[in-house]
Amino acid sequence: MNRKVLGVGLVLTLPLVGLLVASLGRDVSAVRSPLIGRPAPDFSLPPVGGGPRVSLAGLRGQPVVLNFWATWCVPCYDEHGVLTQSARDLAGRVRFLGVVYEDDEESVQGFLRQQGGSYPSLMDDQGRAAVAYGVYGVPETYFLDANGTVVAKHVGPLDQTQLAAQLEKAQGARP
Repeated sequence: MNRKVLGVGLVLTLPLVGLLVASLGRDVSAVRSPLIGRPAPDFSLPPVGGGPRVSLAGLRGQPVVLNFWATWCVPCYDEHGVLTQSARDLAGRVRFLGVVYEDDEESVQGFLRQQGGSYPSLMDDQGRAAVAYGVYGVPETYFLDANGTVVAKHVGPLDQTQLAAQLEKAQGARP
């Protein structure tokens, strides 16, 4: 065996193995975002099924749960029940918005007919909202306080405990 090739292979491989070992046990759902602590990027998007566009800036005064999702996303199915029930339970105190990521309206309408819904889902056809928030996969959820500041980001499906913990952060600030 060529010792040079073995040496180069070890030099390249050992740091990668070290990074993998160091990453074990980290909570990937609590991804730090450069948006945290900053005003949420505004957008104006049409709701699924038609109607007047919804502007994020128009929701100031209440905390907002902003969930990027898609019908082709299996984890999105898993968290949908938690989000719809929480939106019902917290109606009037917290606003929930879904932003459809890389999906078509017909599929979304079918999903909502089958799974139900209790908050608006908006079509981000050109992906501008997703780009503004740095979305790289779904589900991703942003929590905004009543002032419109991003206070937390969660990657992956939310369960009731995680949602409650993030909402506590969002409800801490008042306008």
